[in-house]
Amino acid sequence: MKRYSLLLLIIVLASFTLVLPQFSAAEIIDKAIDHAGGHRFDNAIMHFTFRGKQYRSERGEGIYALERFVDGPNGLIHDIVSNAGLKRTIENCPVEITDSLVTRISDGVNSVHYFANLPYGLNAPAVQKELIGESTIDNEGYYKIKVTFAQEGGGTDFEDEFLYWINKEDFTIDYLAYKYAVNGGGIRFREAYNSRVINGIRFVDYKNYKTDDLKTPLEKLDQLFEQKQLKLLSKIELEDIYVYLEKDIVN
Repeated sequence: MKRYSLLLLIIVLASFTLVLPQFSAAEIIDKAIDHAGGHRFDNAIMHFTFRGKQYRSERGEGIYALERFVDGPNGLIHDIVSNAGLKRTIENCPVEITDSLVTRISDGVNSVHYFANLPYGLNAPAVQKELIGESTIDNEGYYKIKVTFAQEGGGTDFEDEFLYWINKEDFTIDYLAYKYAVNGGGIRFREAYNSRVINGIRFVDYKNYKTDDLKTPLEKLDQLFEQKQLKLLSKIELEDIYVYLEKDIVN
């Protein structure tokens, strides 16, 4: 009788295991975007301050404009990256940008907006995503999603590699890491904190860590983080955030 009861228990437990949801990388990213604001990103105007510089983004009907405002020696510098490319004005006067600066300026504007709006953008056509495993950090379970970019449409980031730790319960990106090739290369690991929701869109700040061993696989950084083997480099903090949705503008 005991043997029969044990066998029955094993069968019941196995049946529960079989019905546990198994998600693809695309499904996990979709859930992360939905949790962070979903369709609100598609028709929003956002303002925020980062390290003393003003940023603004506007999206709607497939059109986007990513902006940065910087006080320069000759007045206010306004950079705009949009579907039409890069434009710069100084005190509202258009200026010509030399070819050697176009990529650097565009990347500088793009990267700040990219991280500020994560996970939005991870469904872009050039994004290649792969579920490479699961892990536990601070007793929380995570999906590990590797992201790379196709050379065509991936901009200058096509050589970079990203890894996102997405919470298995609420699908938030609590940690991320990336390996970049420019300026000699480097590896960064970020821990999200100070989560807040503004007009339905979720924002976080980050503690920015590094490792000096550039041979370290990104998927091992969670272990090094828990072992306190990473060095705190800086904090990524967004301030003065405002979000206007299409309905707010109409009303």
